[in-house]
Amino acid sequence: MIRRVLTLLSFSLFITILVSATASAQTVRWRQVVGIIPAGNVVGSGSGTITGGFLPWTTTSGFARVNLQNGEIHFVVRGLVFAGGSPTITIGTPGPVTAVKGVLICDNDGSANGGNSVLVETASVPLSATGDASFNGDLGMLASVCSSEPDIAFVIRASAFGGNAVEGPWIANGAVLIKGNDGNKDHDGNRD
Repeated sequence: MIRRVLTLLSFSLFITILVSATASAQTVRWRQVVGIIPAGNVVGSGSGTITGGFLPWTTTSGFARVNLQNGEIHFVVRGLVFAGGSPTITIGTPGPVTAVKGVLICDNDGSANGGNSVLVETASVPLSATGDASFNGDLGMLASVCSSEPDIAFVIRASAFGGNAVEGPWIANGAVLIKGNDGNKDHDGNRD
């Protein structure tokens, strides 16, 4: 009887470890969010292409984390402002951009999806006058290429100009991609 109980406990522990390892392997994280440097840069391919903004942007901090198994996403960006100006854009401000959304680009090169990347977007969130925004929510069930293809990216795109909804350019991106067990650590290596 004791042997049967020990066998059952060992099996239960094994299953728990296996499920935990699988769940953590399905987490991706970008330790930073940085502004777009070369204006007009393109990310994704085919019908899943997003063009970058027309001027460079900068940030003071940020991160993004996505659970590819259940679609949970959390991103934060601070100080997302123009790093270049024009007669109508004041450098160091978000200018006319009043809202943003996070975009997960799965299969960036389109190799598994007929030449097309898969874009998965969050809802639009306000961008403060100092360039701060955050989102915490659920993207729903993700396309299989989001977890089967290694080329995955995260960008923040403009979603409103002067309060008017748009499908704007991307203006910041996730940097320092981490997959799996280290995906729950913050930029200093501490667990969330």
